[in-house]
Amino acid sequence: MRDGSGGSAIVASDDDGDKGPVLQATHGAPDHPLRIGDISIPCYVLEDGRRVVVLAGMLGALNIAQGTAGRGGGNRLTKFISSKSLSPFVPDHVAERIKAPLRFRTPMKQMAYGYEATILPDICDAIVEASKENEKLNYQLRHIVVRAQILQAGFARIGIIALVDEATGYQEYRAREALEEILQRFISDELMKWVKTFPDEFYKHLFRLYDWKYLQGSSRRPGFAGRVTNDIIYERLAPGVLDELRRQTPKDQRGRRRHKYFQRLTVDVGHPKLREHLSSVITLMRVSPTRRRFYSLLNRALPRYDATMSMFPDYEEEPDGDS
Repeated sequence: MRDGSGGSAIVASDDDGDKGPVLQATHGAPDHPLRIGDISIPCYVLEDGRRVVVLAGMLGALNIAQGTAGRGGGNRLTKFISSKSLSPFVPDHVAERIKAPLRFRTPMKQMAYGYEATILPDICDAIVEASKENEKLNYQLRHIVVRAQILQAGFARIGIIALVDEATGYQEYRAREALEEILQRFISDELMKWVKTFPDEFYKHLFRLYDWKYLQGSSRRPGFAGRVTNDIIYERLAPGVLDELRRQTPKDQRGRRRHKYFQRLTVDVGHPKLREHLSSVITLMRVSPTRRRFYSLLNRALPRYDATMSMFPDYEEEPDGDS
């Protein structure tokens, strides 16, 4: 049968009998295979996070003739790694896993056999090691050795997991999932009671560095002091935190935020991290005679989490932020 990947694929059917659970692939597509040079290997990410390569794609990548398919073609690969010349170099745990291919349903609802992607580098290593020990390796296997060397070189440059993630688009999902976890830890749905969080020393040094007139005990600040605060505090606290704080703390009709950003931080993670960060920033302020020197130290010690960074930023003079 064909799996739409552009190459032959051994596809399981629903009536193959009891061969283990059928898992669902959440990421991957036939037209986005893992590529190393001109070698293409269909790959997917399963619902439990495991990265898998399609069995037929693995056989094709290694230039192994598929022959008669038994148990989804597993017998062909099992027979290959059990050969007299190769079996001494295949770890027992790898051999056992090869005997039990995974059954899964692709996002296109097709049933397929495959293996966890990390098995492929193990097989390549075994083939290459066997060729080093046996210079008279069966002539029919020499083309397989060449393929294994090509794949091995590709895996050495970029790990197999990273290659599968890139091919399936899972890396973007993984990044979003990690960001969601960070935001859940840092930002609370419940509004914290207002307590003084930014010490006077923070504003004293901020005014000095920006050549603003500082009045002890006064809460009046230049309109764009909030933007400076967002830059040196919230954008450096954790990825995505400032954007989420803005979303959860909308402006009123007058263009002002009803609550301070720090009131949305979690008690156990967000708020302690803010205080720790504030302490570090104030330390850098103390030792900085000029604003330029301060930003130079800040960008080195506590860089922002976005892609662009100005060493000596300018801000539009309009209120925004947590000043």
